[in-house]
Amino acid sequence: MTSDAATQTFTEYRPLLFTMAYDLLGAVGEAEDVVQDAWLRWAGVDHAAVANPRGYLVRIVVNRSLERLRQLRRSREDYVGPWLPEPLWTTGDVADRVTDTEDLALGLLVVLETLSPLERAAFVLHDVFGFGHDEIAETLDRSPSAIRQLVHRARGHVKERRPRFEAAPDTARVAAERLMRAAVGGDLADLMELLAPDVVLHLDGGGAIRTALRPIPGADKVARMLAAIGPDLPPFDLVWDPAARRAIGYADGVPYTAVGLDIADGRVTGIYGVLNPAKLRHLAAVGEK
Repeated sequence: MTSDAATQTFTEYRPLLFTMAYDLLGAVGEAEDVVQDAWLRWAGVDHAAVANPRGYLVRIVVNRSLERLRQLRRSREDYVGPWLPEPLWTTGDVADRVTDTEDLALGLLVVLETLSPLERAAFVLHDVFGFGHDEIAETLDRSPSAIRQLVHRARGHVKERRPRFEAAPDTARVAAERLMRAAVGGDLADLMELLAPDVVLHLDGGGAIRTALRPIPGADKVARMLAAIGPDLPPFDLVWDPAARRAIGYADGVPYTAVGLDIADGRVTGIYGVLNPAKLRHLAAVGEK
């Protein structure tokens, strides 16, 4: 394989590699670092000796992501308040980095945080990307039977914590816009109509923005909190990302919040609001488009 061919091969698989790393880490910068590590390894290898470039690159990215995930989880133990994944924009120029998967909703990524690193990797590879048990076994250096157990266990945890939610982009967009209007207007009645009785509100300020330090459960508590803080929010423009079912709020061109929703039967069952400025900086370019 020539140098140009090797570069072309890596470029072809880069969206897959980046999305895998992001799904395993929940952090954009970390995912980009992992992909860069994979490129350096790929650039220095004897390409003629690599029979399966895709499998080779996936193995590097997955195992490097698992190493980094274990380190990150230790550091997240000291995080102030709920930790939410960094929002990933999936339209425009950034779309070149991600594959066409439906696993980018914040709610699912939050649930994946409750899995062990190996369970998370097995679930992502099998249920999100459609890898077979044998291929995952080779990637994770486990037996196929062990992978089946990991996938089964992970799938059970995910189903228990997050049943299948309605994910139609138009439904989610309308709900997000209506939710924001009701919150900014302090409209408690409209909020109660929108929220499912068992809704849970997660707000990630990371200690940089003052907000609730624990998830808030129940429609009444969530509605009252949104109605209380909504009118004090700065004026902002809401930009909708249909692929990720997520809204980004820009105040004076600066990303102020990213909001993801879980929706079932037309009502909001989960709200995930990222307010930590450090997790929003990479979204600045989106607001400029």
